[in-house]
Amino acid sequence: MTLNEIRSQKEKLLTFKNIKPKRDMFKLLPKFENLKIEFNDTILIDGEVSDSDKKIVNDVALALRPWRKGPFQIFETFIDTEWKSFIKYNLLKPYFNLKDKKVADIGCNNGYYLFRMLEDKPKKLVGFDPSAIYKSQFDFLNYFIKSNIIFEMLGVEHLNIYKEKFDVIFCLGVLYHRSDPVSTLKSLAQGLEKNGELFLDTFIIDGEEEVCLTPKSTYSKIPNIYFIPTISALKNWLNRAKFSDIEVLKVKKTDLNEQRNTSWILGESLNEFLEDGLEKTVEGYPAPKRVYIKARRI
Repeated sequence: MTLNEIRSQKEKLLTFKNIKPKRDMFKLLPKFENLKIEFNDTILIDGEVSDSDKKIVNDVALALRPWRKGPFQIFETFIDTEWKSFIKYNLLKPYFNLKDKKVADIGCNNGYYLFRMLEDKPKKLVGFDPSAIYKSQFDFLNYFIKSNIIFEMLGVEHLNIYKEKFDVIFCLGVLYHRSDPVSTLKSLAQGLEKNGELFLDTFIIDGEEEVCLTPKSTYSKIPNIYFIPTISALKNWLNRAKFSDIEVLKVKKTDLNEQRNTSWILGESLNEFLEDGLEKTVEGYPAPKRVYIKARRI
């Protein structure tokens, strides 16, 4: 199957009955002029609009729940997302320089990180995420922002047939969802130019041994979590995928300040996933801890 055939197949998800009515609401959005856009921790979209227009915007935003990455302030609507994504972004920002570079975000969700990256003036920004609801959230946000970010409803597995290579790839919170992590890292390497940079974050377990945890069925109530390595094991995976200059930027436990339940997600969050004083998952595994990695493609 060609890349365009894959694109066409993925885009059919936007016509499904659980998505199309939400996207049809976009037709209700009025045209806005002279908006103020600020890419701070909370991405701000503001301007002089009527109360009726504000209500339309709020209704569309509510219809697009669940909102995972953010937050966003659109006129009087504060989208209080599950994740305070600026915590992760601000952690990584001192370690990258995106000016005039081709950049991809794999598993980009609604594009929060990509929108933040606009101020770094990269040559090109491309987000990869096969989710129809996240694509719809991105389209809603970009209706106001009007960026030239490209959103591809593709996954990491399509990088090897993608039309171009990237100077920098971000892959944040994806690796533990993949049943073959080494192949995933190899795909990321294939998507990079020689000497290109990878920024990776993933779950880890403590320990010096080159081993990993394999949850029986779920981890923090999440079913598609396959391998949670020690840092030593993760470095071995990266070496096998032809990465070098592997640098551990930060090891950080996920806490209730960064991830929590809000009215914008319509479901459970970290507090419901943990027990034993937040030290264990409900399954009895160690509570989520993440490592942030920078590596170079050989």
